[in-house]
Amino acid sequence: MEVLVDVTLREVRDGDLAVFYAQMKDPEGVRMAAFTAKDPSDRAAFDAHWARVRRDPGNVTRTVVGGGGEVVGHAAVYGPPEEREVTYWIGREYWGRGAATAALRELLAVVPDRPLHARAAADNGGSLRVLQKCGFVVVGNDRGFANARGEEIDEVVLTLTG
Repeated sequence: MEVLVDVTLREVRDGDLAVFYAQMKDPEGVRMAAFTAKDPSDRAAFDAHWARVRRDPGNVTRTVVGGGGEVVGHAAVYGPPEEREVTYWIGREYWGRGAATAALRELLAVVPDRPLHARAAADNGGSLRVLQKCGFVVVGNDRGFANARGEEIDEVVLTLTG
């Protein structure tokens, strides 16, 4: 499989939402992310969520675009100062190709706020590797209800300070 590291970030466009919706319904992606919408197939809830995200001026939300112009996923920073958190979703067809790491690095260059926080399901090794490659350090563990799995699961809490 080729390594995809040639990604850029741009403002989210209305047309990106259909791709995000399809990506966020992928059963394997949903299982790995764990902390997802209650019903990933609920398009009205998805649209309402994205309307809120895009309206909030405190959010920095970007579409991740591959070298061929394809929408690879999205990445964002949200939350109040001192609690700002990163999140990202990369389509499964791009997993293992460096897209998440490249996108997160670019997002961190755009958003100078520190500290930044992140959370990932404890068994989501790919996401934990991405966060650590980008300088996030494990600062704790927690448990939370994961809609995608219908139960409480372990999660890892990370922080980026520099």
